[in-house]
Amino acid sequence: MPRTGLAAAFLASLLACAVHRPAPPAPLATPPAAPAVAEPAPDLAGPTAPAAVPEPPPAFDAVAPAGPDEWWNGAVFYEVYVRSFADSDGDGVGDLRGLAARLDDLRADEEGGPGALGVDALWLMPLFPSPSVHGYDVTDYEHIDPRYGTEEDFRALLEAAHRRGLRVVLDLPLNHTSVLHPWFRDSASGPRAPHRDWYEWSPKNPGWGQPWSFSTPAWHRLGGAFYYGLFWSGMPDLNYRNPAVRAEMERVVRLWLSRGVDGFRLDAARFLVETGPGRGQASTPETHAFLKELAADARGARTDAALLGEVWSITEDIADYYGNGSDELQLLLDFPLAAAAVSAAKNGKVEELSRVLSEVRRSYPRGAVDAPFLTNHDQVRLATQLGQDPARLRLAAALLLTLPGSPVVYQGEELGQENGPGQEDEEKRLPLSWDCTAPGHGFTTGTPWHPFGPDAGRACASAERGDPGSLRSWYRTLIALRHGTPALRRGSLELVPVPGAPRTVLAFLRRSGTEAVLVVHNAGTEAADTGLLQVAGERAEPLLPGQAHLERQADGWRATLPPLGSGAWRLR
Repeated sequence: MPRTGLAAAFLASLLACAVHRPAPPAPLATPPAAPAVAEPAPDLAGPTAPAAVPEPPPAFDAVAPAGPDEWWNGAVFYEVYVRSFADSDGDGVGDLRGLAARLDDLRADEEGGPGALGVDALWLMPLFPSPSVHGYDVTDYEHIDPRYGTEEDFRALLEAAHRRGLRVVLDLPLNHTSVLHPWFRDSASGPRAPHRDWYEWSPKNPGWGQPWSFSTPAWHRLGGAFYYGLFWSGMPDLNYRNPAVRAEMERVVRLWLSRGVDGFRLDAARFLVETGPGRGQASTPETHAFLKELAADARGARTDAALLGEVWSITEDIADYYGNGSDELQLLLDFPLAAAAVSAAKNGKVEELSRVLSEVRRSYPRGAVDAPFLTNHDQVRLATQLGQDPARLRLAAALLLTLPGSPVVYQGEELGQENGPGQEDEEKRLPLSWDCTAPGHGFTTGTPWHPFGPDAGRACASAERGDPGSLRSWYRTLIALRHGTPALRRGSLELVPVPGAPRTVLAFLRRSGTEAVLVVHNAGTEAADTGLLQVAGERAEPLLPGQAHLERQADGWRATLPPLGSGAWRLR
């Protein structure tokens, strides 16, 4: 965008309805291309290769039984973009009251009817005041964005969720603020401003680019100086070398824990402290030191506080954020595993998924709890990636919900919700369709903040809730099976060799105590025979509906699976 003045640039961004936050970066080793469009300058005066299955197969350790402070251990998380979930007042924007009214669809209370999805925790994307639709550029960490409701609405949501046994985790963008945050506006007022050292300033341009896009500047000119904003000029990075900044963000965490939230998803967690360009902009020792400090402070305030980290990087890098014995973060979103699982469902090859599972086993500290997922708010919707293929969507769900850890389901994924026509953030976060035929599809009685996707007339909650053959019902079955099967909820994982089977077959054994569950997936478009699976057991109890079949052999078991099919059996 040509620079035509700060006020004009900010007005243009408002007219576009949002300041787009670039997607979180890929690993440093494989930087994506730089954005094609330059960012607008801020206006401070404005309103606020496949590998063979390893031999011998690795095993994830069984996770110890969760104590009262470890509710997150094995929980199924549901990511909610409140703006697109449910609108209670007809203004076209989803809100907290709308979410509260729909909680029985996620987890019913004792008097609720059947059909709830059955998830254990909600991860709520940013709710703090912000000039954008995504909310990752915060202007006030202490209050709720009035577009979503009031503090009282949030308290009511917390109470309603907790009555149902649902935990609530807030998305916390702690790496950066908005340029409209009072801290930054003061910081930008001059070198002697009280908040000057709350951000990174330099009298000359240090010339750093983004570590994943070296040609995209990370330093931005303002008032005769340059400030550091890794993602773009509208989101200046906080200076975590400053003890006052660390203390303030720890206070913010304690404040929301005292208000009843159960933890935080920490956005852009690997970018907190910079020591230089390139490698010095991500995963520095100083970043790890602060996260350990933050974790200790949070658990000092609430022993059951959960911290879920976004570290969009390679497996070895993610592993470091558990610290020693999870003294840093308890849960890390597993981006390499997500990519491998989606690839397996799309292309029918499971070797990469096997490789990543082995990599996680080698790299993660003993007892670490993984957080697998398929897609999230920064990625093209799963249904779009898989060509709206019902069988592939069912396979992807089965892969996710039979793996170890605490899986995360992105809202609408259970319905097969599609992406919009573009690649912008909004197209990945479209309003949810609750009713296929109602005006506003049950999301709103007014005009939705963004047009619905192409599937709104068929991928809707009301139709899928009552259909036992729907994708949503399949998610519900898998989540219920996970809850009722200790080996699936917190058990170990051991890859089972399938030397006589096609490369589309993945088999593993989940164990917890005396319980053993054999899981087999066929990602191919033809029926598959595993050949001999050398696992112990005299009897097999099928746990999943479908046409998968397990037959006892002299030295083990043999499974046959339909195309894109999954099977699970409790062995005794």
